[in-house]
Formats: sequence, structure tokens, C-alpha cells
Amino acid sequence: MQPVFRDYDQKALDDAYDQAVYAPNRDQLLERRNLASEAARRRLGEPLRFAYGAGVNEQLDVYPTRGGTHIQVFVHGGAWRAGRARDYAAPAEMFTSAGVHYVALDFDNAPDCGGDLFVMADQVRRAIAWVYRNAALFGGDAERIYVSGTSSGAHLAGVAAATDWERFGMPGSLVKGYALCSGMYDLRGPRLSKRSAYIRFSDAMETELSPQRHVERIRAPIVLLCGSLETPEFQRQAREFAAALERAGKAVELIFAEGYNHFEIAETLGNPYGPMGRAVLAQMGLFIHLEGRGEPGAPSPT
Repeated sequence: MQPVFRDYDQKALDDAYDQAVYAPNRDQLLERRNLASEAARRRLGEPLRFAYGAGVNEQLDVYPTRGGTHIQVFVHGGAWRAGRARDYAAPAEMFTSAGVHYVALDFDNAPDCGGDLFVMADQVRRAIAWVYRNAALFGGDAERIYVSGTSSGAHLAGVAAATDWERFGMPGSLVKGYALCSGMYDLRGPRLSKRSAYIRFSDAMETELSPQRHVERIRAPIVLLCGSLETPEFQRQAREFAAALERAGKAVELIFAEGYNHFEIAETLGNPYGPMGRAVLAQMGLFIHLEGRGEPGAPSPT
């Protein structure tokens, strides 16, 4: 068959943007995520729920900490078409124990907005801006906001990283750092894949919402994570975005985690010893202690 993108024929490209093909334990891991989130809410209590806009999905969950003022804003994945903030409560225990307010965003999924990524990107921006303006409501410091995302949430968080915040009446340094795990940073490949069946791609969307094409706008340091068992396209996306950031002289770290697939590495956000949990704590200047190895102390606020 003829290639439709790089060396991929249509089936190979579709498979490279279908996590189930490369992660046969997907359903098990998603169920474990949901159960872990339910257990976290039982232990921590239900989150504070705030609206950042008038839309039915324009709300966010805040799991407050008593021990610090850092804020970690999380943008969930789900192939742009699934997932809610409640599904991502599990990492809250690690963050609140480390003195970090954990904020999980809700926003439209593709079926809610007719497959318009512009709507979703705008909601994520407005949610982050709301956190900046209203951090004091839950004891957070507006000058200590960090953003993380996984999968399609890493794409949307990457769009936020490439945002000229001053155009939205916000300081350019609003976010102090981004941790993006298993994301898509140039939309050409996804546009040509079967994801176009539910995302209304256009030339303007591909251009404007491809963070890799706007690295000159990026101010905050970025940590990119990817697992060695991810699809070849998700591995390429991480490597090429990291290379583009490096060429532009931006602060970037690429963490290539051996032995993790797309869902396994995302699960480590709530583990201070896992690739993503370790990375986000380090980016915030909070550290973990590996007993007997002389490394920095247990998660503690600074």
C-alpha cells in the first residue's frame, strides 16, 4: 500500500494512534485508575469543585493540601474524546502529601464540542488562568503554578505552554513549568489517522494547535516523558518536540522510560518513585528520599 504519512500506510498510521494496538493491558489499567481514584476520594474526601466558565464541563476539582502552596494543574487524556476529572483523583494523595494543591481539570471531550480542539484548548487556557486568579481560594500561591498532562491532555497542555499569555491578560510567566507525558505536539500525523473521524481537523487547527511549530512562544521549562513500549508515533512525537525545543534554546528534558507503555507511564504520576511522579516533584523543587542512597529528603514543601 502507498504511504500516507512518512513510511506509514493507512493501517500502520491508524495503529500508531490507537493505544489498544500497542498496550494490550489498556482496559485493565484504566479500570485500576478508576478504582484508585475512587479509593483516593474516600481517603481524602471529595474535592473542592469550582466553575471556571459557564459551560457544563467548565469546572475543576481541587484537592487542597495543608502543608504548602505549590499548585499542580493536571490535564487529562483520553484521545480527546473521553475522561473526566474524577477519573484522575489518584495522584492527589502524593501531591497533597508533598505540600501541593492538586487541580484536575474538566473540559469538553470531542463529542461535547463537535470535535473542535480549539474549544478544548480555550477551556484549558481559561482553567489555568482561573487557577492563577483564584489560587487564594484554596490556599495556593499563584506564583507557584505548574501544569502536567498525559496523552491528549499533554497535547492540550503543550498548547498552553505555547500560548502568549499576555494576549489573555495574564503574565507571560504564569506557569512555572510543564510536564508532558506521551503527548502529540504536531498534529499532521493525527490528522491523517483515523482520529480524523471524530476530530474536525482543519489547516488552521493543525497549524495553530501544533506546539512544536510555535516553540518561540514557549517560556517555561518543559519535561517530556515517553515510554519505550509506546507506539512509534508517540515516541517520535516526544523526540522531535524535544529536539525542536533544544534547537530553539529552550529549557527541556526528555525522559525515555524503559519498560513502560502509554498507560503504565501515565499511572506513575501518583508515584514519587515512578518516572512521571519523580519528574513533576523535581520540577517543583520537591524531592524524594531513597533510603540509604543519600538522595534528597521526603516530599516536603519549599
